[in-house]
Amino acid sequence: MSANKRINPLLKFALELGPLVLFFLANSKPALFSWLVAPALPAGLPAEQIAILTSTAVLMASVVVALAASWVLTKHWPIMPLVTAVAVLFFGGLTFVFQDKTFIQLKPTVVNLLFGCALLIGLAFEKLLLPIALDSVLHLDEEGWKKLTLRWGVFFFVLAGLNEAVRLTQSWDVWTGFKSFGIMPLTLIFALAQTPLIMKHEIKAEDEKEHF
Repeated sequence: MSANKRINPLLKFALELGPLVLFFLANSKPALFSWLVAPALPAGLPAEQIAILTSTAVLMASVVVALAASWVLTKHWPIMPLVTAVAVLFFGGLTFVFQDKTFIQLKPTVVNLLFGCALLIGLAFEKLLLPIALDSVLHLDEEGWKKLTLRWGVFFFVLAGLNEAVRLTQSWDVWTGFKSFGIMPLTLIFALAQTPLIMKHEIKAEDEKEHF
């Protein structure tokens, strides 16, 4: 079987960031997306509720489009975007059914806790899930993967805590900005901070050949 195709890193980043940008834009300018959501909204909703439901609908639609584009380009389902898309559809659906923003706001908390628990529990049982979760081309030795798994597992718990802090103390608009333009930069900064660890434990091509 041939190896899965890889997306250009910039295109991959655009597919991940695009739904967040559209989510923020739909919350700020819900009228731009009324053609998508208006038929499903009850009459007489206040402006804030229209913005909440419109942005949620746009997020749901855009993550599906991004996931489909990823499949077309790579011919496989990336694990983390797939789990995220399923969570968005589930919590977004609950937001529409109950017309309660709490559900979509809880999505980042639940997903990050899920990722964190999966990584740390896997690590405890000597099952390294991070290479699968990151859909990564990295080649690290076992010690490197264990250290990186521990760091990412803790980081996901930190993200869950941050989301709860913002959700419980700030307005919907502030939370929307944090979700759209806060979580992604924090994740990128954390990922870049792991470069020394990765370089220290990376298995070079010539090292891999020695095992054959």
